[in-house]
Parts: sequence; structure tokens; C-alpha cells
Amino acid sequence: MLLSRGLGALSAVLVAGGLLAGCAQVNKAPVEDRGGWGASSAARVDPSTLPGAENAGKPGYYTVQPGDTLIRIGLEHGQSWKDVARWSNLTNPDLIEVGQVVRVVPPGAAVGVQSQGTRPVASTTVQPVALPPAGSTASTPVATPAATAPAPTPVESTASSSGGDASGLGFMWPASGAVIAGFNESTNKGVDIAGKAGDPIVAAADGRVVYAGAGLRGYGHLVILKHNNTYLTAYAHNQKLLVKEDQNVKKGQKIAEMGNTDADRVKLHFEVRRQGKPVDPSRYLPAR
Repeated sequence: MLLSRGLGALSAVLVAGGLLAGCAQVNKAPVEDRGGWGASSAARVDPSTLPGAENAGKPGYYTVQPGDTLIRIGLEHGQSWKDVARWSNLTNPDLIEVGQVVRVVPPGAAVGVQSQGTRPVASTTVQPVALPPAGSTASTPVATPAATAPAPTPVESTASSSGGDASGLGFMWPASGAVIAGFNESTNKGVDIAGKAGDPIVAAADGRVVYAGAGLRGYGHLVILKHNNTYLTAYAHNQKLLVKEDQNVKKGQKIAEMGNTDADRVKLHFEVRRQGKPVDPSRYLPAR
């Protein structure tokens, strides 16, 4: 009887201890997500104590939002994520906090008025001029006369004071397949081009590789090229990347092989970004 009572008491102690341990585990503070240059979702501190707080709301600065990454911030402001990290004096670029303020334009650059926590930052007053679409495969028709020459005609002819116009770029098609999905600012920020796995993906214009990797959700294996102070192009869903960050590439150079990473089929998702804002690639590409 005494042995039975002793075992019962011991069991009660063990059960109680287990429950206490379980409660301690459940109430443990969440761990910060340090992967993929992502903004941590851990409990927040006073925003005024976060890095760059004194610049919140100022032109040329951006306040980190939930789900942001340095890669996405760079893409949506037309910059390299490495430049954003350097301009913002980030001691650990693998960790950014919601409410933290980062610099998204070069120090000393002239910028327009920026609303806190919005993107992209306006830094020029040059406006695009619509030209005829690039062939019948474009999804957004434009009520202008059909193009008569297949030469690569840029969408803009007005130069920016920062050297950021498209007239000298002469974009070319990055893949030879048919367009299977056209530009729609709300649902598709570029054009999708069909093809077979392994088909060559080429640079649409001369530029520098500012990102090559798979750290941006929804894009798979991605290459981002910066062409000048205004234009970026993005090449998504590749099966293989053939370039590295900071590498200079030439127009027509093979930079990747087509694939279906993070996609429902083999295709290239191609974007043209003007100051970080997605624009219709068909207006920048030559007629086929």
C-alpha cells in the first residue's frame, strides 16, 4: 500500500512537471527569422529605438514593413540589395526589423517626396511615352498605328538628368517563346514567355547583376539586372543561373536556363522596372 501510494505521488510529480515544462515551451518568446534577409516577426520594440528611426518619412528612405526582405526592397526601389545595406550601414544584412528605416537612394541623390512605408520612391519627373505594342502576343493593346519596323524602339526618348533613360538601352526579347501571359499591374508585374526546360535566357540589355539566387518568394531562381539609374530587369523561374552578383553582362548574353522553379509550368517571367515600379515590358521590346 505504501509502495503504491509512493508510486502514485511520483507519477503526479512527473505529470505536473511535464505540464509545467509544456507551458513554459508554449509561452516562450518567438524566435526571430534571420533567413533570406527577411523582416523579423518577433515582438517589436519601440520603433523610435530602431536603426534609422530619425529618418522615418524622409524622401529617399523606406520604413520596413512585415514580410519585407532586402531583396524585395531593392527590387521595388530600383536598387541592389547590397547597396541598400551599405547606404543604411546595416551591421547584419541578414536581419532587418519591422519599423526599421533604410536608405533606398544613394547618399546625395536628389529625390522627390516619399510617403512613409510606401514604395517606390520617386526620383525623377520623366514620364513614359506609349508606343505600339511588341507584336500580336502582347496582352494590353494600345490604340496607336501598328509598328512598321522591327527595330528595337525604346518607349522613351527624353533623357533624365541622372542618365536614366531607355533610349540607349535598346531592349531585346530575353527568350524566343510565345507570350502566354501579358502585363497586368495588379496580377502580373511582367510578361510570361513559354518555352522548354533548358531554353536560353539572355540579358535584355547591357547591365550589372545585382541579384542572382532564390531568396525572393514567388520568383524561384531569379536574376535581376541593373541597366542604369532608372531601369532594372528581372528574369524568374529559371532552372539554372549562369551569372553571379556584381558581374557585368552584355545584351544578348546567356544568363540562365528556363525552368519552372516556384511556378506551375516551364516559363520565363520577365519584368521591366522603372525606378522600381513595374512597367509593361511589351512597350520596351521590339516588334516580332
